[in-house]
Amino acid sequence: MNKVTRPWPALWALVIGFFMIMIDSTIVSVANPKIMEGLKTDINSVIWVTSAYLLAYAVPLLITGRLGDRFGPKNVYLIGLVVFTAASAWCGFSGDISMLILARAFQGLGAALMTPQTMSVITRTFPPDRRGAAMGLWGSVAGVATLVGPILGGVLVDGFGWEWIFFVNVPVGIIAFVLAWRLVPKLTTHTHRFDILGVILSAVGMFLVVFGIQEGENYDWGTIVGPISVWSLIIAGIIVLAAFVVWQRFNRAEPLVPLKLFRDRNFSLANAGITMVGFVITSFSLPLVFFFQIVRGLTPTQSALMLVPMALLSGGLAPLVGKIIDRVPPRYIAVSGMLLLAIALAWYSTMLSPTVPIGMLLLPSAVLGLANAGIWSPLSTTATHNLPPRDAGAGSGVYNMTRQVGAVLGSAAIAALIQARLTAELPKSPGGVSMDSFSSGGALPAALHQGFTNAMAQSLLLPAAVAVIGAAIVVFFAKPKRGQAWEGTGSVPAQTPSAARTR
Repeated sequence: MNKVTRPWPALWALVIGFFMIMIDSTIVSVANPKIMEGLKTDINSVIWVTSAYLLAYAVPLLITGRLGDRFGPKNVYLIGLVVFTAASAWCGFSGDISMLILARAFQGLGAALMTPQTMSVITRTFPPDRRGAAMGLWGSVAGVATLVGPILGGVLVDGFGWEWIFFVNVPVGIIAFVLAWRLVPKLTTHTHRFDILGVILSAVGMFLVVFGIQEGENYDWGTIVGPISVWSLIIAGIIVLAAFVVWQRFNRAEPLVPLKLFRDRNFSLANAGITMVGFVITSFSLPLVFFFQIVRGLTPTQSALMLVPMALLSGGLAPLVGKIIDRVPPRYIAVSGMLLLAIALAWYSTMLSPTVPIGMLLLPSAVLGLANAGIWSPLSTTATHNLPPRDAGAGSGVYNMTRQVGAVLGSAAIAALIQARLTAELPKSPGGVSMDSFSSGGALPAALHQGFTNAMAQSLLLPAAVAVIGAAIVVFFAKPKRGQAWEGTGSVPAQTPSAARTR
């Protein structure tokens, strides 16, 4: 553990950049209809703007955590911040959808360089009895940012145009760079080897799976070209990812994913849980935003304001949760949060209709805020409380990678489901108008409102189901022996045999 006299200013400096990159995971959702209109593209292409960012964010996380261990988290964080900020400007100046998707991929790479360094600095600078509060701040920032993103996006799109959801990152990035340069300490480094084959296998496998899922509906889940079909891509991706895991097991040098970390029950379950959270948080906003803007005719700002109760409750309660988890087993809070998440999304699904009073839709938004406040901090604290300093970068990289894997799979899956449900529901509507009439920004004919609404409502059931799975996972978090306090970051004292058996 490095002795840092002022760890909190360092953490706040890192949190500014982390908040920015987390916002960019969701800020595009509210701007999708305007990007479709401005760049003359369709639903699937515009969702790739988010998927490209998430995919480029997720895959490198396995190695960027090690880069921080090897060259210092401060140095790697600053390099990532420069890449992210420059790519943000590139996104804003993009003149077609292909250029925007490419720029978003570079943005994701910058985010991948930055994110593991924040958790690594917390683990290496805060003592165990203060790490819970620090992780509470980190977790609450992640949760609040993913909710603030759509709201901020709506205000910027209406006030200045969709390009400004990216331009706004430039001054924030400059401020974050100056603060991190001045306040983040230089920590000791550790020598690491870099698993290049592991990077290639994980990148190829993830791309094949995500491309197959998201593009499947466009090819009717059949042939893409020649003997290559959608299902062959997905199966090939799964095989490559399996080969990646096998390689991690037998790599005698230094694997990207130290499988020994997963011997800790709570680390394994927290990673599985945050994968479900990443899936849900990324996927649920897309059907809602499309419904608000295309069916109800709300502006981006108005549609974003529908999420205000969620953001206010999540932001207000998250610091309280961060303090509570130093004394209460995190699983109780995390399970409650996951179940509330599922309830809120199922409630949305049953309420959506072309004539529902718009104010009624603020109620499930408030439930989502309660849910999010109870998810992020307990999961991040549980995942990291046993990490030794040498494995801090690798462990935080794995944790952030699994969250982003969930996010990119959620983005791809919801895109495929939305397209499938639109295909199934719109032809049933009178008038026979094709969805192509609004795919480039045109108005949706009133005759199609009910079919479109049905498709969005049905799509929300997918993230609701995944949230239930998340609750079933985190309920198995290890708890301390009866009578013991949940100390510091929530770890069960390792010195007692009875405590050791609970793992």
